[in-house]
Amino acid sequence: MAEDTKAAPKPSVAPADLFAKLDELNKKALEGGGAARVEKQHEAGKLTARERIELLCDPGTFVETDRFVTHRCVDFEMDKQKFLGDGVITGWGKVDGRRVAIFAQDFTVFGGSLSGAYAEKICKLMDFALKSGLPVIGLNDSGGARIQEGVESLAGYAEIFWRNTQASGVVPQISLIMGPCAGGAVYSPAITDFTVMVDKSSYMFITGPEVIKTVTNEDVTKEDLGGAATHASKSGVCHLSSPDDPSAIARVRELLSFLPSNNAEDAPRAQVTDAVERDVPELDSMIPTESNKPYDVKNVVRAVVDNGELFELHERYAMNIVVGFARIGGRPVGVVANQPAVLAGCLDIKASIKAARFVRFCDAFNLPLVTFVDVPGFLPGTDQEYGGIIVHGAKLLYAFAEATVPKVTVITRKAYGGAYDVMASKHIRADYNLAFPTSEIAVMGPDGAVNIVYRNAIAKAADPVKARAEFIAEYKAKFANPYKAAELGFIDEVIYPHELRRRLGHALEFLATKREDRPKRKHGNIPL
Repeated sequence: MAEDTKAAPKPSVAPADLFAKLDELNKKALEGGGAARVEKQHEAGKLTARERIELLCDPGTFVETDRFVTHRCVDFEMDKQKFLGDGVITGWGKVDGRRVAIFAQDFTVFGGSLSGAYAEKICKLMDFALKSGLPVIGLNDSGGARIQEGVESLAGYAEIFWRNTQASGVVPQISLIMGPCAGGAVYSPAITDFTVMVDKSSYMFITGPEVIKTVTNEDVTKEDLGGAATHASKSGVCHLSSPDDPSAIARVRELLSFLPSNNAEDAPRAQVTDAVERDVPELDSMIPTESNKPYDVKNVVRAVVDNGELFELHERYAMNIVVGFARIGGRPVGVVANQPAVLAGCLDIKASIKAARFVRFCDAFNLPLVTFVDVPGFLPGTDQEYGGIIVHGAKLLYAFAEATVPKVTVITRKAYGGAYDVMASKHIRADYNLAFPTSEIAVMGPDGAVNIVYRNAIAKAADPVKARAEFIAEYKAKFANPYKAAELGFIDEVIYPHELRRRLGHALEFLATKREDRPKRKHGNIPL
């Protein structure tokens, strides 16, 4: 048989040419909106989307997806303006060696505005994160919906909102607001678990100052309306604020260190560098015996957690209650604590909402709850009643009662009225309840109780002032201590304050395998 002398067909394009084409596209994608727009971003004190990702991820770990996607709009001559990536960078990387999914809006491309293709990139990433059990971190810097695309951009937002909702309680979701975030765009961060803002360069609002001026004749700046300071102290939308992009990203890296990657995992344990068995002698004198004398509960918390480190959230909002993450024996825990230094530690509407949201997050992601109680009750007044303190206070009650994670509670001083029940009491199924000898557990404080219970006797007494003082002393002897509650089993132990760290460490160790079944249901109906 004769050999085939025909030569093999040559490729129409040499591999080197194909590689050059890929190099060209990659270089173009990395340019974002161009050098002039990048410079403008820097002049505003902001990093670019890629620079932010580099700071967030461990070096060399970020893998970009959908780099060459472009928009599909042909109206308004948009077909003549196309940028690779279309204004959002998506992909995955590692933070402290742990995998995360990331999207970063690029303000240098169409002001970061969202198109249909842009939304599809984010949705694709979120679907991947949900299947893989990865936290989702969104770096937001966008002018909102791309007007030229009309309803397609609105549909894109709704698709993202739907995925935020499906991912809620399954994987942690963190939003960094690093520029504008207005209109419908704000709802995605609102659904996520934590919102971090940058002072002076980020803002969030439903309607801007111009519209407000037109409709209500109010004059307000963007910063006063929706800046980081406003949302950190007034609305509670912002969990953490930082002075610049690098510090905000550093805070997110620290936050992630306390969180599991998903709801099927436990939070990562840290190496123990602070002995769990150590006594805390300063606690024996830290809390005033006078029930109306203020002190800073953060000092109590820091005294018993690992290395005195408390990662506080909502630090400037509803300051009468403290929430945050810490570690005990290397194990991350969620901390909830009444703050006697603010409003005497009373629960009010804002404090109830703040704490309830935090408790539910901890329960969703397997983080034990440690609760420090020093509460005189719910804040009285028409503002609170008209504002719905009944339903808002019930949110915190519901959250603690619903939680199935290990719950350890310590009453440091007073626990009065319904607030005693609400603050992770034994009756709503806290697992281990401790009290200091200084604690008081009663329906109300001695002064108020005596005025009600002994009102007639005081009025009839020859010396009402002396009689009242005697009745107060009697009431204190009966109720201004933890022993009646301990006698009834409502308090598991009355301990010396200096023992608290050791007791908490032991309890968390033994409760680590806790499992609790609840009635079968689709979901409860929390009083929203």
